[in-house]
Amino acid sequence: MALTVGDTVPSFSLPVQQGVGALPDGEMLDITTAYPGKWKILFYWPKDFTFVCPTEIIGYGDLKSDFEDRDAVLIGASTDTDFVHFAWRKSDERLAAADFPWLADNSKLLANALGIVVKDAGVALRATFIIDPDNVIQHVTINGLNVGRNPAETLRILDALQTDELCPCNWTEGAETLQPAA
Repeated sequence: MALTVGDTVPSFSLPVQQGVGALPDGEMLDITTAYPGKWKILFYWPKDFTFVCPTEIIGYGDLKSDFEDRDAVLIGASTDTDFVHFAWRKSDERLAAADFPWLADNSKLLANALGIVVKDAGVALRATFIIDPDNVIQHVTINGLNVGRNPAETLRILDALQTDELCPCNWTEGAETLQPAA
């Protein structure tokens, strides 16, 4: 059963690769405890060393400071190992610049709990989870393997969620929210 909006993210400690300068050293990360008081943008891609995935990782990386301005942290993940993550970052300076943690969910523990593993392929779908500071999922989008996401849309949705107001279609930060008649 897949987790969805309103569900609490389960606690899992997974290997993490922190950047091109950080050799995999067995460091583990549990996103439910590592970022107290922060929103979390957890996004899975299917596999390292592929074609669509780097465009998404770079796109999210380009908006990292915008997410940080909203008290949100980016967390990437795939079902590859931390060593594969390290090698991929080392092979591409644009990926090396995507300075946020990459979870190595090669055990597929979290991906299976989230319900995003493609059975026949054994990889994760392109899934994005916006998780609030209490580790409750507030938004989920899942794409098939061939279509990339729009990180700016994830940022727009985060902005809307953080208003705690009614936000109409295509609402953007600074626009009026809906006020129901009394």
